[in-house]
Amino acid sequence: MAQLTADRLLDGLSDAERGRAERVESVLPALRKAAAGADAEGRFPIEHVGLLRDAGLLGLVVPEEYGGLGGTLRDLAAATFAMGTACGSTALAYFFHNTSASRGLLPLEAIRAGLFETDEIPAVRAFAEKVLTRMAEGVWLANFASESVKSAGANISISTTATKTDGGWLLNGEKSFGCATGVADYYLTTARLAGTDTAAGLATFFVPRDAAGVGERPTWDALGMRATANQGITLKDVFIADDEALTVPGAFVRMLQVSRGSFVGNQCAISAVYLGSAQAAYDAALAATTGKAFADTGRPVASSPMHQVLFGDMTERLETAYLWIRRQLELETSEPPLRSKDDVFRQWRMAKGSITEACFDVAVGALKCTGTSGTANTGVIARAVRDTAMSLVMTFPAERGRLEAANLVTSGAENALFANVAKGE
Repeated sequence: MAQLTADRLLDGLSDAERGRAERVESVLPALRKAAAGADAEGRFPIEHVGLLRDAGLLGLVVPEEYGGLGGTLRDLAAATFAMGTACGSTALAYFFHNTSASRGLLPLEAIRAGLFETDEIPAVRAFAEKVLTRMAEGVWLANFASESVKSAGANISISTTATKTDGGWLLNGEKSFGCATGVADYYLTTARLAGTDTAAGLATFFVPRDAAGVGERPTWDALGMRATANQGITLKDVFIADDEALTVPGAFVRMLQVSRGSFVGNQCAISAVYLGSAQAAYDAALAATTGKAFADTGRPVASSPMHQVLFGDMTERLETAYLWIRRQLELETSEPPLRSKDDVFRQWRMAKGSITEACFDVAVGALKCTGTSGTANTGVIARAVRDTAMSLVMTFPAERGRLEAANLVTSGAENALFANVAKGE
């Protein structure tokens, strides 16, 4: 049986999982070939949209009944890990496309759990199924929740406003740091209904990329993942029809109740992107130092005491990241659940920081192993250092996650993941 990149992350792939992983493996050569140029230009390789669509991967985590491949979080983490070894930017953008599936899967789960009233179900079901069928058909969705506005009590604060008008809604606001700006077919956008100030007023809208009033923020000169088209969008009186929105009061909160972890969507798989990048850096450093010999002794550079220490440290840090991510995957995919939702959430708050810090340590160790020759910006290792540095702050840094975990343990305080921020009303 051929070894797949996914096998490095997951043991015991089922036949179905292996089939899906083979689709991912088929696109890796093209992703790897384009990675250096995309990074240098700071441009998402638009040809990757067709590449992933043709491989059927835009519907990876969509149930088969809606035309998708029927993958789970395990499949998504395996995919983003594998893509991360080839092109971190494409892996990250692909991850955020797949998080859109939560806006389809969770409403349907909440319906099954009896959380919606009979008269609410048709609208909720129609929106959820639209999300899933569009993904399965090869539509790229950019998931826009993040904003520049900050709140002391929440990780993500929403001030983008939706105001009712004839036949639909007018959206106004700004969304920051959303992958696939100018690339995705639709921006799946979270906004608050005008006049509301709690999470019960949060709603979701399909915003066409070329809709009137949609603009792009200035190109972001990022430290890492430079080819993700991550600048974000502006919205000025953007009209969205009623049937392109989920505005049932309290839908957002009820959907959150049935999630296994974070509502943002399969967050474990974002760390797999960085683990893939770290693994690529490790492999590059190993190849460079075992393939080059000292002129006087003829022994590989990797045999020096300094390199032995570095590889020992890198190996330990790499395995630490694998252990954390595998445990989180187990907690979020096991049936029946192994732990309560609160325990799974608390574990994730710790796991994210531990995984990303370990990945960054691996990338820095690889840089030390290869010296100045490893600092060329087009190289795998230099890109990994920059890319994994971004992971230290994305969503939240390790310190915040550990603080929240400690707070949950010591006081049982609930984490407010989203806040509804009123501006100028």
